[in-house]
Amino acid sequence: MTVKLRTFGAGVLAIAVAQVAFAPSAIAQVAITGVEALDDRIDDIDDDVRDDMERAEDAARFGNPEFRPGLSGSASLGYAGNTGNNESQDLVGGVRLRYAQGQFVQTLGAALEFSEDNNVSTTEDVFVVYDANYYLSDRFYAFALGRLATDGLATEISADGVDRRDENTRRDGFIGFGPGYRVVNTPDMTWRVQAGIGVSYLEDGLGNSETETGYLAASRFFYRINDNFFVTNDTDVLKSDSALRANNDLGLNVKMTEAFSTRVSYLTEYDESRAIRTDNKLGVSLVFGF
Repeated sequence: MTVKLRTFGAGVLAIAVAQVAFAPSAIAQVAITGVEALDDRIDDIDDDVRDDMERAEDAARFGNPEFRPGLSGSASLGYAGNTGNNESQDLVGGVRLRYAQGQFVQTLGAALEFSEDNNVSTTEDVFVVYDANYYLSDRFYAFALGRLATDGLATEISADGVDRRDENTRRDGFIGFGPGYRVVNTPDMTWRVQAGIGVSYLEDGLGNSETETGYLAASRFFYRINDNFFVTNDTDVLKSDSALRANNDLGLNVKMTEAFSTRVSYLTEYDESRAIRTDNKLGVSLVFGF
């Protein structure tokens, strides 16, 4: 559960300004007293809550999104290195590219994370997703999507000496395509469904791989009860020979006042290949500002 109250953040910022203005060793005070660390933590909470609130947004909810024609996008890169009592390095990066031309919209996103602790790699993850949509009419569209996730440490024997490479996933990829249809498309209610066929690829840490046909289906539902309350329900299903996997995200979004909004979500993840097949997550996000 994530809770954010901006009044608390504003108070901390005010204290921080006072210390910097009047303390004799401002820089040292910020580091030693932890004001800067607390400020960073508040920013992290703010980002987490904002991400949760934005899960209810859907650019294609009412039809073909009007993206800027041509190529657009963004990229970010971050690095942190520590020396002294602990030697570590962290490198993260992300890029999102979009190409829109009339009824055809393509998006490519990639994220990477590499971490090292005392000269030992702890994270080597890369995630890439391609998404394309061609809007045939107000109701019909065609889609194509592909994803690839890699774990560079899946080939390593764990620190406790137990060989779990056959249980690790080194590469997890999927590519598929199919049609989509908008069942309902009104200002207060939208519902679109899509289904397709594709190819799923899995490779473990020992290099053993499996390629199989996968069938996917998805549903995106939105219902506005009034100007201050709307409900969303997103469902994704992937069926292959090895397992059935499904996610369902139910969200209740309330704008209580101009300054106070909340979102309650319930996420269910089902994976037939796991010993415990179902995971559930309840999330509550509050936004308050003045």
